[in-house]
Order: sequence, then structure tokens, then C-alpha cells
Amino acid sequence: MRITRGTLALTLIAAGLLLSATAPARAAEEEAPTDQPAVAPSNGGLLDSIGAKGIGGGIGVGLVVMGGAAGIGRIGGSAVESMARQPEVAGQISTAMIITAAMIEGATLFAVLGCFIALV
Repeated sequence: MRITRGTLALTLIAAGLLLSATAPARAAEEEAPTDQPAVAPSNGGLLDSIGAKGIGGGIGVGLVVMGGAAGIGRIGGSAVESMARQPEVAGQISTAMIITAAMIEGATLFAVLGCFIALV
């Protein structure tokens, strides 16, 4: 399965919408009066605010990890293909591949941390 730019953009937009869906629940919790104890409302529904946060964060983490893995896999495949075509520059290609993969891994880590922070 080949991932195109449009598919990747649509996936990232969907992940952003899922994560932003938890913002109203967080805002409602912060506006509660301070003289009453903070008790999570339990209306017996399928998803309360904690459950929605968990599902949104879990889906967000999954999408982020899949995107990072797809990017690193594509870098590795392209690097091996170019090393096969030009073996004399294999060292330079390998160095560039490792640096690029590290940058993708760093961006993935920050995105996963953002998903975990959204759960709080």
C-alpha cells in the first residue's frame, strides 16, 4: 500500500479533529465552581469525558506511530535502493538516512507526548 501526500494529510487532519474533540470536556471541568467537590458526572452513557479522552488519545497515538513507522520505512527502502544503484556513495546515503530517521523519530515522540498530555 502506497501512502500519498493526500492520504497522509487526511490522516493528520482526522487525528487533529479527534484530539481537539476532548477540549470542550476539559474546559467544562475547569469552569466548575470551587466551593463544590469536583465529581465527574456519571450519566451512565457509553462515553463520559474520561472515556472520550482515552479513546481520542489512543487513536491519536496509534495514528502518530503508524505515520512515523511509514516514514522511516520509506526512508529505509529508498536508501537501500539508492545504495544498490550507487554503492560508492553508500556511506553518505547511510548517514543521511540515519539523520532523517532520527528527525522523524523526534517529531513522532513529540506528537505522542502531545497525545498523552491531551489525556490529562
